[in-house]
Amino acid sequence: MTPMTPAPVQTTGHFTFANWEERSVSPGEASPRLAHASVTNAFSGGIEAADTTCEYTIVYVTEKTGTFTGMELLAGSLDGRKGTFVVEERGSFDDEGTVHCAFEVVPGSGTGELTGLRGTGSFTARHGEPSVPYTFGYDLS
Repeated sequence: MTPMTPAPVQTTGHFTFANWEERSVSPGEASPRLAHASVTNAFSGGIEAADTTCEYTIVYVTEKTGTFTGMELLAGSLDGRKGTFVVEERGSFDDEGTVHCAFEVVPGSGTGELTGLRGTGSFTARHGEPSVPYTFGYDLS
C-alpha cells in the first residue's frame, strides 16, 4: 500500500489593492504592448499580510484585454502561522475588466512557521469591486 497524501488545507479571504503603479515598456502605444506594474495588496482572512510586494509583467493584446505574470511576496501569517512566502501568478483580463488569476507557492520560499509551504490558489477580480475574494489550498511538509 502506498501512503496517502493528506488533502490540502483550504482557506479563503479577501484582498484589496493598496497601490498600483503601471508603466509601459513597449515603444509606442500600438497593441500588443508590454507594461510593468508594481502593486501593493492587503490580504485578510486565512492569509494576513498588510503590505505585499508584487511585480507584474502585462501583455495588452488589445487596449482592454490581455495576460499577465507576476511574483508576490507575502509577509504575515497563514491561518495563524507566521512567516513569509512568495507566489507566482498567471492570469488574464477581459474587455469588461474581469481578471482571472491562478497562483502557486514558489517552492522553498516559505520562512518561519511557513517553511515547507506548498499550495495553489485563485481569484477573480471584477472591475469596480474594491475587495477581491481568494481561495488557497496548501500543505506544510
